[in-house]
Formats: sequence, structure tokens, C-alpha cells
Amino acid sequence: MKAALQSEAPPQPDGGADTRRWWALGAVVLAQLMVVLDGTVVNIALPSAQTDLGFSDGDRQWIVTGYSLAFGGLLLLGGRVSDMIGRKRAFLAGLVGFAAASALGGAADGFGVLVAARVLQGAAGALLAPTALAVLATMFTAPKERARAFGVFSAAAGAGSAIGVLLGGFLTEGLNWRWTLYINVFIAVVAAATATVSIGRTPRQGPRPVLDIPGVVLVSAGLFALVLGFSEAETAGWASPPSWAPLTASALLLVAFAARQRRTAHPLLPPGVLLDRDRAAGYSGILLASVGMFGVLLFVNYYLQDSLHYSPIRTGLAFLPMVVLLVIGSQLATNVFLPRLGHRRVVPTGMALGAVGMVLLTGLEPDSTYTTGVLPALLLIGFGIGNVITSSFQAGTSGVDTGTIGVASAVVNTSQQIGGSIGTALLNTLATAATGHYLAAHGTSPAATAQAATHGYAVAYWWGAGTYTAGALLTALLYRHKQRPAPQPNT
Repeated sequence: MKAALQSEAPPQPDGGADTRRWWALGAVVLAQLMVVLDGTVVNIALPSAQTDLGFSDGDRQWIVTGYSLAFGGLLLLGGRVSDMIGRKRAFLAGLVGFAAASALGGAADGFGVLVAARVLQGAAGALLAPTALAVLATMFTAPKERARAFGVFSAAAGAGSAIGVLLGGFLTEGLNWRWTLYINVFIAVVAAATATVSIGRTPRQGPRPVLDIPGVVLVSAGLFALVLGFSEAETAGWASPPSWAPLTASALLLVAFAARQRRTAHPLLPPGVLLDRDRAAGYSGILLASVGMFGVLLFVNYYLQDSLHYSPIRTGLAFLPMVVLLVIGSQLATNVFLPRLGHRRVVPTGMALGAVGMVLLTGLEPDSTYTTGVLPALLLIGFGIGNVITSSFQAGTSGVDTGTIGVASAVVNTSQQIGGSIGTALLNTLATAATGHYLAAHGTSPAATAQAATHGYAVAYWWGAGTYTAGALLTALLYRHKQRPAPQPNT
């Protein structure tokens, strides 16, 4: 097993000998940004789409859930397909599929077509996201270049959801809801054209991977049920059968999947990928960071629009400072902090900054201002999580060979997706329950209703702060005291 996780490829030239790598980075960043922002860009457009197509409030959640189910459920399969057919072929196939599904959704004349398009988007994204990270991990091997590339990629991955809120507002108000989908066609065309000339074919090392069909069925069904359970919990509550039944099924399926991976000669997810301490810390870090990050996006968005009465565009602009600090944090982590301090100090510190930012948000009142109440917290969270995401992406793909890098990348993306699903469902449920209890105790006057909403948000922020604190402690324990040597070519 150890040999299977080591690199066998010949060294790649250092420095700027192959400038195509930087063009490839541009294509990869565009693809990752497109996949991540599509989890939120459509949200702001939902009321307009609902009015245009005439579907019910109960149906509306499936526009979001359809994407999440296909994306989260098929990520590991997408990563393995990438390992089997090659990075370039898988990357281009994912881009074409995503563009076609987006065009279908933009032209949808009814609810069914729109949901089908979102499911197809998620399936294409499940191939595209792990392939994009695998391309980055295999093309950038010199430590300084790798750090720079991962910093840019991580910034796109971390900021994509916030950018989706901003872009959704601009497109919906400036054009119409259909352009929140059509925009992907243009992004995909640019990314595909760039990738065609910049990404080379990766020579195969060893025999062609064998696809573990029973493993694919078990893990895809398990992840599908997991995302579905969290999605149902957000609206129906944790005690309802539509929530606990799929979550129970998910646990059983994923346990069966883990048992099969230990027995089969050709595992879909080799156990050694997960058992390495640094990689396990990377996966844990991205999962817990995503729980809190999605909570911030959800409840600060509610607060700005419902309490401060911001428009969708103004709400999106309010998140820009957090995006800027996230980008700065990502770059400083890769170029300054990680080389000097290592993952074991950088990640817990970033988590701690996120926790402090969450605690600041708990003090918001209905009449608080953006400048003194919201902005300081967003800056702290953006900078802290920029450090966490960059470090986690690097750690999650370190030390694996070209035959396994797609699957390792898929685990990173799965951790991010599952973290977002947990954060949205769990924190929303806690906030809703807290709001209901406040109203029951204080009545339903306009003043009490406004205070109840901010009370519910504060409960969610406290839980988010607890999540980040747990992330700081867990990653401090998991990361090695001394980091593994700098990655070798094609690791």
C-alpha cells in the first residue's frame, strides 16, 4: 500500500520552463469557480424563476437540492473516472457537460426541465471538480510554484460561494434569472479553449485502474442519501422520516462501502488515502471550515436583506471584503505562513480566527450597522478560512501517485460538499428552533419578530464558533509535528 501512494513519474522541469502550466491554472480556476458558485448563484434567482415558470414553494428547494445530490453523490466516481480516462479528457468532458446542462437550464420552459438541468450540472461538476484539483496537483510540482498555484485555486474554491451571491444579484436584477445559468456556457468555453492548448496528456503509470462497480454503487448511494437527509432536515426537521430515514440508510451504505474497500483488490478509495494523518487533517479541516462558511453565507445574507433591508446586489457587494481577505489569506498561507510555520500551526490559527469572527456576529441586533457590526467579523472569517482552505487542499492531495490523485481530489471536494450540506441543514434547523422559542416567550409584535430573527442567527453563530473551535483542536492533533518533505513531481 505504501508503494501505491508514492510517485513513480520522472521529474518535471522547475521554474518557468513550461509556461503552459500557468494557462492551465487559469482554466482550472475558472472551472472550480464555476462549479462552486453554481451552488449559490441560482439561489438569488429562485423567486424570479418561480414567478416565470409557476412552480410552488415546496418545489423550489429541488432546484438547489438536485444540484447538491448529483454533485455530492457522484464525486468519488468522478475522481475515479478521471484516474481511468486521463485528466485532460475528463476535464474537457466535464466542461462540455456542465455547459450543455447550463444551456438546457437557461432555456427551461418548465419546472421538470430546470430540475433535470440542475441534476446534470451536478453530475458534470462531480467529474470536473476532482479533475481540476488533480490537474493542479500533477502539473505544479516545484514547491514554490505549487504553493502559488494552490493559493490561487483555493481562493477561487473558498470565494466561489460568496461570488455566487454577488453574481446572482447582478444577473437577476440586470438581465434575468436565466443568465445565472447561461453565464456558465461562456465560462466553460473559455476554460475549455485554454485547457485544450495548455493541459497535456498524463502518461499512465502502471496498469489501467479497474472500476469497483459495487463500491461505486455503495458510495454513490450512501453520499446521495447523506445529502438528501441533510436537505430534508433543513425544511422538515431532524425528527421527520424524510430526514432520519436517508441518514440512517447513508450510514449503513457507507459502512458497507468501507468494509468492501478493505477486502477488494481494486478499491475505489484505497484506505491508505484516508489513513495518512496529514491528509485526514486536510479533509477534516475543509469539512469543518465549510460547515461554518456556509452558515456565514446563509445567515449574514438573511440578516442583510431582512434586518438591514439590503437589495440582492448590495448584499452581494457586502460580502466582497470577506472575499478579498480570503484571497489575501490564501496567498499569505502558501507563500509565507506554511513554509515557515507548517500546517499544524497555520490551520488551527485560521480556525481560531473564524471562531472569533463568529462570536462577533452573535452580538448583532436588528439596528446594528454593517460597518461596525458585520464587517469586522467578515474580515476575520475571510482571512482565517483563506488560510484553512489553502492548507487543507494541499494536505489532502499530498503524497499520492498519479493513479490515485483523482480519488484523493474527490475526497477533498466531497468533504467541502458534505460540510456545506451539514452547515446549511444543521445551523438552519437550530436557528429556526431558537427563533420559534423566542417568539413563544415574547409574543409576535414587530419588534419581537425582528429580535427573534437575530436571536436565531446568534444561536447559529455560536454553533459555528464551536465548529471552528473543534476544527482548531482536531487539526492541531492530527497534523504531524514535522511535515512530509516537499512534494515530488506528479505526487
